[in-house]
Amino acid sequence: MTPPRRIPLSIIVPTLNEGEAIGQALAALQPLRARGCEVIVADGGSADDTVALARPLADAIVSSEPGRARQQNAGAAAAAGEVLLFLHADTRLPADADALVADGLGRSGRGWGRFDVRLTGRHPMLRVIERMMGLRSRLFGIATGDQAIFVRRDWFRAVGGFPEIELMEDVALSKALKRRGRPLCLHETVTTSSRRWERGGVYRTMALMWRLRLAYWLGADPASLADRYR
Repeated sequence: MTPPRRIPLSIIVPTLNEGEAIGQALAALQPLRARGCEVIVADGGSADDTVALARPLADAIVSSEPGRARQQNAGAAAAAGEVLLFLHADTRLPADADALVADGLGRSGRGWGRFDVRLTGRHPMLRVIERMMGLRSRLFGIATGDQAIFVRRDWFRAVGGFPEIELMEDVALSKALKRRGRPLCLHETVTTSSRRWERGGVYRTMALMWRLRLAYWLGADPASLADRYR
């Protein structure tokens, strides 16, 4: 009997009405698929053509109730990779992300990590935000979804996956993983859309995110924070 294919890395992309972006997002992952990585789209009930566009460019499509935490947990449950990488549809990995993750985890002996971030916009304050995001991770051992969190499958299972809360699920996962060990902070960058920052105003959005994170650390209900975020 042929042994099952060894899959080093499963990339899980949560989607909800991402029809305009999903084609380009998944096209960028095809070289990684060709090298043996698995791509799973975790859809939260898109009403547009997201799923139809994604189907030929992914190894699997899984469906769940909407909510990034629920969707990513559903994707992880279907994944076969030894390492899980959670990727937003508006974020692009470096071309050698598979090697960077495998070599980094193997060399460091750590169980999880994230990339540095490059935001797409030209506003000078975005360069400051990028550096602050990287510094925060290195100082406090916390990562966010924009940084393409990756984690060994056994570590992810040991902490119970993403807490199924409405916002800050990435921070909550980081806190749980940090209790097992600090993250591997790769200096190589993922490129993330700055549309959220530019749409709401760079300074206003930065202030909002700081307030939301502070409120979360002080014990605020994630559902109420999600309402404020939206």
